[in-house]
Amino acid sequence: MGADRSAPPDPLARLEQLEREIVDCRRCPRLVAWRERVAREKRAAFADDDYWGRPIPGFGDPHARVLILGLAPAAHGANRTGRVFTGDRSGDFLFAALYRTGFASQPTSTHAGDGLTLRDARITAAVRCAPPANKPTPAERDACLPYALRELTLLADVCVIVCLGLFAWQAALRILSARGVELPPPRPRFGHGAELDPAADPAAPLLLGCFHPSQQNTFTGRLTPPMIDAVLLRARTLAGLGPARPA
Repeated sequence: MGADRSAPPDPLARLEQLEREIVDCRRCPRLVAWRERVAREKRAAFADDDYWGRPIPGFGDPHARVLILGLAPAAHGANRTGRVFTGDRSGDFLFAALYRTGFASQPTSTHAGDGLTLRDARITAAVRCAPPANKPTPAERDACLPYALRELTLLADVCVIVCLGLFAWQAALRILSARGVELPPPRPRFGHGAELDPAADPAAPLLLGCFHPSQQNTFTGRLTPPMIDAVLLRARTLAGLGPARPA
C-alpha cells in the first residue's frame, strides 16, 4: 500500500493539522450546545469579549519533554480565550508555577496573544470542550481521548505526563493502554506526587500525579505553590532537564 499523500510530511505539520481538526470537532452534542451557549450568553465581567466557544487544542513547545494533562476547558476561561488554562484562576495558579519552575516565559496567562511561551512543556486536556458543571460524561471523555492519543504520538520527546487531578490521571492510564503499554495490576491510584513508571516499556512516558489547581483546592490549601512546584521540579528531573530558570 502506498503512502498517504494527504498526510503532512513532518510531525510539526501533523500536529498543526491535528489542532485544526480539534477546533472543528462537533462529536459531542451536549458539549457543543453548552460551549456555544456560554459563548453567546457570556459572563457579565466579560460582556465585551469575543468568546472562542470552540474546542481547545494543546499549547506549548512541540518538542516538549513534559506534557501537562488537565481535565477540560473552563467555561469562561479557555472557552473564552481560546487557549488552554488561560483567563481563569486555575490558569493563574498553574502558569505562575510553570514560570517559577522554568517552563513558562512569564507568570501570567491572560489571552492568546499575551506573548506567553512554554519551553520543554506542552499543556493539553483530556476533554477539549467546556462541560456543564465541569463534569464530562464517560462517553464524552472516550470520544475525545483519541485526540490526546494522537497528540502524544506526535510529541515524540515527551517522557513525563503530569496529570492534574484524578480525571486526568485516569485519562492518562487509558491513553497508555490504548498505546499498548502494559500497566501493573491493580491500576495505580491517583495521589499528589504519585508516580507510575511503566518500566516494561522504556518508550512509555512516566506519569506524575498533581492535585488540580482548581479554586476548590488552592483556596482551601489542599494545593499550595510549594506543592505544585515540587511536582513540576520532579518532572524536570525525570525528564532529564536542567535546573529551573526563566523560559
